[in-house]
Amino acid sequence: MPAVQLQLIAGRPPAAALALPVAPGNPEPALLSVAGDDGLGAECTALLAQTAHTGRAGQVQNLPRPLGHPRRVLLVGIGRGDEAGWRAAGAAVARTAVRETSVTVALPPGADPAAVRGLAEGVLLASYRFRLGADRPDQAPRLRRVALAVDDPERDGYPAALATAQVVAEATCLARDLTNTPSLRKHPGWFVRQLEKAAAPLTGVRVKVWDEAALREGGFGGILSVGAGSARPPRLAQLSWRPPATAQQHVVLVGKGITFDTGGVSIKSNDNMKLMRKDMAGAAAVVAATLGAATLRLPVRVTALTPLAENMVSGSAQRPGDVVRHWGGRTSEIRNTDAEGRLVLADALAYAAARLRPDLLLDLATLTGANAVALGKRTGALYSDDATLAGTLTAAAREAGEQVWRMPLVDDYAEALGSDLADLNNSPDIGAGSVTAALYLREFAGSARDRWAHIDMSAPSWIDRDDGELSRGATGWGVRTLLRFLATV
Repeated sequence: MPAVQLQLIAGRPPAAALALPVAPGNPEPALLSVAGDDGLGAECTALLAQTAHTGRAGQVQNLPRPLGHPRRVLLVGIGRGDEAGWRAAGAAVARTAVRETSVTVALPPGADPAAVRGLAEGVLLASYRFRLGADRPDQAPRLRRVALAVDDPERDGYPAALATAQVVAEATCLARDLTNTPSLRKHPGWFVRQLEKAAAPLTGVRVKVWDEAALREGGFGGILSVGAGSARPPRLAQLSWRPPATAQQHVVLVGKGITFDTGGVSIKSNDNMKLMRKDMAGAAAVVAATLGAATLRLPVRVTALTPLAENMVSGSAQRPGDVVRHWGGRTSEIRNTDAEGRLVLADALAYAAARLRPDLLLDLATLTGANAVALGKRTGALYSDDATLAGTLTAAAREAGEQVWRMPLVDDYAEALGSDLADLNNSPDIGAGSVTAALYLREFAGSARDRWAHIDMSAPSWIDRDDGELSRGATGWGVRTLLRFLATV
């Protein structure tokens, strides 16, 4: 969870560090707020004139004032001044002031509530860290409090914007925590316990769990097959948020939950296994987003399904050439045991479409390395036959500070999914790995096929270095996008 506490205040209280927003200007950048007339504005303006500060979002110029008050000023660029610019500014403040105990950020008079939300999200997300070892005392982060100085803390929209930002950040950080946890500790049963613990304080939220016996009785052959090689058995968890009033829409979210992926008999190399604790990032995202929707009391019914399994190698593991019978009866020939995510998703999608009757059906999965090949490491691959749904998701991702790009569902490739043994095969050998995986999943969307979207988020689910509001490690990708999306349906 975020370690920093945020507060809306009026004016500028005593603070060791003060952050002032800077916007691009023509020809010079413009200082938007000085939070008091004590000569500080002239001092900062003079500094801007002598530096290369352009007002670019997230750019910081440090002004030490050892004998002044405040003793340190951060001139932080906000770019165009939209929510994304303020989010970048908040992240820059959190990273630059990490050795301070508190900092005040002075917003300009009449700032839009979106500025409060963006700034708060940036601070909270960038201050996240996941570490199991102890910090050296001289290296441990100290920042604990950030005050947002505005002209009127009770102004319409400000408290709600701050509260929403806090919920979104907490949900994102929950997904980060779940994904970052090493797989020695993290297994399907552990994930279920974390889900139940997080859901317990919330009204209107219910959890249902299928254990190994219930999965067998229910016919969830894909989940059972993938988990067959592990000593820690698979699970299927269903998390439901039902608003007290009648909801107009029912959105079902399905998230891939492979708690560790060796590749199975089609084993991965050591290098490709090192980060496989992240292979349940889709499950983490849909669970965290559903809990966030419940906390925000969004007027939309949401059900999250997380098929959970550990893909291990043993005498009981599935083999290439095996045939799996999914929920609902459709069968898959296993050609590659490392294409396991689509097998567990197939069960959950088929069940969701037939039993949960969704108005909209979405799945998120760290599904293919081809995602990064096609779109790099910051963009999810979006697939849907519904142009309106794809457009709404794209807009939600953009507003949230994440990125998706709509990819084609090439019908000509669908014949490569055929099998002499079964209805489908799980790994056609024609290239276009992300596309063919999406085509495979579409076969299980049933009656919701024309209201279904798949996001391959393998690449943006992890980052190797701090960058803006993203902290090194699991990014919690998808939580922000889903919460924006759910707020609009």
